[in-house]
Amino acid sequence: MGDWRTDPTFAMCRALVDGAELASFVGGPFDVRAVVATIRPEAKDGLLLDEVPWEHFPQGDRVRKAVRLLHAGAPVPAAGMSVVSGMCANDMRAAAALAVPFIARIAADTRHPHRIDALAELSSPARARHFGVASREELLLHRTDTHDDGLYDDYGVEVTGYPAGWSVAAARSAITADTALLQPLLNDPDPTIRIHTAYALAIATDPDRTVRSAFRTRFAIEQDPTVRAALVLAIAEATRAHPHAPTAAWMSNQLRDRTQAPEVRLAAAISWLCLTDEPAPEDLLVTVDDLATDERAHAMEALPWMATAGGTGETGLRRCAREMLHPERPGPVGYDDPWAPRH
Repeated sequence: MGDWRTDPTFAMCRALVDGAELASFVGGPFDVRAVVATIRPEAKDGLLLDEVPWEHFPQGDRVRKAVRLLHAGAPVPAAGMSVVSGMCANDMRAAAALAVPFIARIAADTRHPHRIDALAELSSPARARHFGVASREELLLHRTDTHDDGLYDDYGVEVTGYPAGWSVAAARSAITADTALLQPLLNDPDPTIRIHTAYALAIATDPDRTVRSAFRTRFAIEQDPTVRAALVLAIAEATRAHPHAPTAAWMSNQLRDRTQAPEVRLAAAISWLCLTDEPAPEDLLVTVDDLATDERAHAMEALPWMATAGGTGETGLRRCAREMLHPERPGPVGYDDPWAPRH
C-alpha cells in the first residue's frame, strides 16, 4: 500500500488545514461528488474503469484494481473484495465512493459469481459513523446534509483530512442514480440478495418515495420472514429521511399483528421507536421482551442494520432493545469492537 500523502488530494487537505476555504474546492477535480456525477453512463455500463480519475483520491489505484479483479471473476480473496469495506472501516471513503456505480453493475449481473459479495459492499461508502449506533435518536438516521462552508459537519473529516461528508454524499448519489438498476433485485430468488438490496436502496435519496413504494410492494408478496424484517427496516430508514406520518401507524399495525413472524414484529417495533418520539407503550415492551430471544437475536444478525448496531458481547437486536427500552441497564463491560464476535 502506498503512502496516501503522495495522493494529489493531500495537497487540498493540507490547504484546508492551513486555512483554505472548503468552498473553493467545490466542483473541482478533488470533489468526489462532482467526479461521480460526471462518470458517463457508457463508462458505468461498460465498466470502463480507466475513464475515472482514481489517482486523485487516497488509495484510488488500489480500489480500481480491486474492482477490476472482482469484475473479472477472480476468487474473492484474490479480487480483494474487502478493499472497499476495509477502507470504509478505516475511514477512507473517497475512492470507495467512485467504485459504487461499478459495484452496482456487478451486483446486478445475475451471471456473476460474486454478485452477493458485491452487493454486500455496495452501500459501505454511503454509510459512516453507524457502527454501534442503536439509539432511537440515531438508528436508521441519515445524518444532516453535508455543506460546503466548513469541514466539521456531522461527518467531519476522514483520516486523510478529506471531508467525509463529500464521500458519503457521492456514494449516496451514485446509489440514487442506479435505483432503477437495483430495484429489480428486490425480486431476486436469493433471499440474501433481497436483504442486501433493501439495505443499499434504503440509503438512496427518495423524495418522491419511489423506493419506499418498491419496498412496500415487495413486502406484500415476500414470504421469507428475515427478508420481510429487512423490508420493514428499509421502509423505516427511507421514512426517516423523508417523513411520512402514516408509515409509523403502519409499523404499529405490523407490531401488533400476531400473524406476522416474530422477526417482522421486532423490526416493526424498532422502526416505530425510531419514527416517533412517543413513549413506548406497555404492549410494545412486552412484545419485544417476549420475542427477543438469544436465538432470534443471533438469527437477526443476518440483517445488516442489526449486524452493525451491535458491539462486543452484544447482538444488534439486544443492544437496540436495551438502549431504546431499558436504558437503565448497563451494557457489556469491555472494549466495544464492532468487528468482534457477538455473544
